[in-house]
Amino acid sequence: MPRTRGSADRAAGPFAARRGAGPFAAAVTGIGLVTAAGTGAGTAWHGVSDLATAPSVHPVDELAGLPCDFMYTVTDTDPKAVLGVAAQRLMDRFSQLAVIAAREAVADAGLDPSVWDSGRVAVVIGSAHGGLPFYDDQHTTLTERGARRVSPKLAPLTVVNGAASSVAMDLGVHGPSLAVSTACSSGTVAIGTAHQMLRAGACDIVVAGGAESVRSRLLIASACQMRAVSTRRDDPAAACRPFDSHRDGFVVGEGAGLLVLEHPEHARARGATVRAHVAGYGASSDAHSAVAPDPDGLGIERALRTALADADLGPDDIGHVNAHGTSTVANDLIEAAMLHRVLGEHPLVTSTKAMTGHTLGAAGGIEAALTVLALQHQLVPPTANLDAPDPAIPVDVVSKEARRGRFDCAVKTSLGFGGHNAALVLTRA
Repeated sequence: MPRTRGSADRAAGPFAARRGAGPFAAAVTGIGLVTAAGTGAGTAWHGVSDLATAPSVHPVDELAGLPCDFMYTVTDTDPKAVLGVAAQRLMDRFSQLAVIAAREAVADAGLDPSVWDSGRVAVVIGSAHGGLPFYDDQHTTLTERGARRVSPKLAPLTVVNGAASSVAMDLGVHGPSLAVSTACSSGTVAIGTAHQMLRAGACDIVVAGGAESVRSRLLIASACQMRAVSTRRDDPAAACRPFDSHRDGFVVGEGAGLLVLEHPEHARARGATVRAHVAGYGASSDAHSAVAPDPDGLGIERALRTALADADLGPDDIGHVNAHGTSTVANDLIEAAMLHRVLGEHPLVTSTKAMTGHTLGAAGGIEAALTVLALQHQLVPPTANLDAPDPAIPVDVVSKEARRGRFDCAVKTSLGFGGHNAALVLTRA
């Protein structure tokens, strides 16, 4: 398809934010989801909001023999069928999932890449590990078959910016294309970065979120040694149980979650349907540990308070929180205590990871998209496998079935290895 390049002299753009104009809310006009709970916004939403829907979690060949030999996988979408064999071979799986999600998000937004001003469109995609499985595969090839058998595609398939560059090429984007890698907060930081770019007038449209597919024997073996992942091999579907008294670690998942964000004036000018707004963003660093969160939760608290201030909202305005909620003993306690300290008891809290798995760098993108859908439906998805709520958790965690509420503002929180914290405030359209 022919593509329209943006003019090089339009650096500021027609929708640059005015100084002193007050809080800035980016319009969410499109959602793209590829998850173990389903592909497509509607299917994924049904998958996480109805616990009668069984998540796709089962043993995988690459992890055979490990204490945790199972993960949440995408089973209803075949990248080869969607992208074609030639294109699929030039991307690692995390990039393939990102391209599928991006196409869906752009179509959902009613945008046509053949006619948009591509120089005013940006891509920001987070990933924690990039194409790590291909590294595993090529290391085996090197040791077993020799250097001459190593693929020349190792670098382009495995770099963390692979998803962002693949999406930019697929959509014909000529504006900034950025990769974010802040461990498990990557997707949230990507959306926050997009919000800042739009406010600064650097672009009019941003495709932002996260993508991850870590079918890596090496990484999961290390996670087992860290005791970060659940080892409930007898019942994988019930292994991930955020905020439950018997939680023993997360279960890795794969997927992609991307939003189309637009400057509100750009969305208004083209008559776009707005699903929600990203109204505030905050980020911080614990500066505490390479693997453990700050035990007092001060880092994620700082990020959340910054996001609230950025949105010019107070704790009483927040009606729903899609928590990081990994199902690890320490994280769930620390995060819940922080949420209670900052927001009190009234928000309806959920963790959707028990239906999607912990998708690492993609988690923030997927969960921000689900938060948008929660605002639209005025419905909070339940936290699956929450059979024995931890009495030390001081917040109202939704369990057993989805709960209806009336809320105009919601929060998405994310924490990542290395102390990377991020929070988004999303508001109803």
